[in-house]
Amino acid sequence: MPKHATIAKFIQNELDAEREKVALLHQQGSQQAELLREQGAQQFELLSQQQAAAGGSMHSRRPETLKIDISKYRGVEEDSLLRWFVELDDAIRARRIDDGNMQVAFAQSNLAGRAKTWALGLKLHDPYAFGSLEVFKSRLRQTLNHLELSSELELSSRSSRRVSVMCTLTRNIYDISRVV
Repeated sequence: MPKHATIAKFIQNELDAEREKVALLHQQGSQQAELLREQGAQQFELLSQQQAAAGGSMHSRRPETLKIDISKYRGVEEDSLLRWFVELDDAIRARRIDDGNMQVAFAQSNLAGRAKTWALGLKLHDPYAFGSLEVFKSRLRQTLNHLELSSELELSSRSSRRVSVMCTLTRNIYDISRVV
């Protein structure tokens, strides 16, 4: 039996040694896992800071814009609406105005005289009268075409009245000359 006891003691010692190795490896593995977690958290934090710094600078840095001034459109005969629309579109692109409401506001800020009165009057009744720049342009074009036609009709009417007055005067002069 002493042989078996010696073998059992040997096996027990080997088992204890292996358990200690496993416990030591487990402890080292836990420490390394914790170290890796900490390093991962630090790297994540650094990456987040770098992204925030890069993202922040991208958002705060605006693309280059060019301030192009355009003439005020008054809606009078000597103003060309088409030329003003071209100037307006160029200025909006140069200033990088992408929002539709801002485009309309910019367009309205470059109106004067009866054109401005018309736009403000329309907006007074309906703040959303111009849903987009295209709607604004279309309504301005329609209104001014109507005003130009009215103006032409008025001129034509005045001309007709002048001709009528001239005819009446001529007839009266003729009648007077026949009497005399």
